[in-house]
Amino acid sequence: MDTRSRIEDIPITGTPKKRSTGIVGLNLLLDGGFPQGSVIMVYGTPLAGVDLAAMQFWKVEGEEGTYLMNDGDVETGMIDAAELYPEMYIPQMIGHRIVIDSFSTIIIKYGIDNALKFLRLAREEIRRRNANLMFIVYSNVHSPVEMTRLMRSADIVMELKTEIRQSEIERMLIVHKIRDGPVPQRLLPFIITEHGIEASTTSRVV
Repeated sequence: MDTRSRIEDIPITGTPKKRSTGIVGLNLLLDGGFPQGSVIMVYGTPLAGVDLAAMQFWKVEGEEGTYLMNDGDVETGMIDAAELYPEMYIPQMIGHRIVIDSFSTIIIKYGIDNALKFLRLAREEIRRRNANLMFIVYSNVHSPVEMTRLMRSADIVMELKTEIRQSEIERMLIVHKIRDGPVPQRLLPFIITEHGIEASTTSRVV
């Protein structure tokens, strides 16, 4: 395990142990990372960088994880989940960093009720192992009611937004929800580089 990841995963007295997000600026915003045992919903358009955020979370050195890909190119180390039913995902979830890319595909193929039933079972397993599960949801695909139900089922809800202002593209990461914890009152600016998401270490007040 590299030094940075090891330091970020040291528990602070009286608070849940944190797991690095894979993005330095986001770790600072969240006071160290995601609480262990939490389920994280990341949503945005396909061009907003949601897949990059998931990839960086999965690839943090020093911890084993599982990337279940069901609607994109399967890269080295990922599991091709395109033909798996939701209940078949859980035995595949090895390690502490689990990613489902995307949860939108599960909803479209099997319906919101079956998707949420699976998520409840997955949460029990994640909490039992003090692991973390991140799932990707695409904006403008699901009904407002479905999005509300998904957000209620997640421990942490993050949105990646892209806005065009005159001749510039502005990208922001917003943390909307942290169960049993304070929500940062700041937006996190970021850029997309050849190495992935690089977030600012100084945030903008909402």
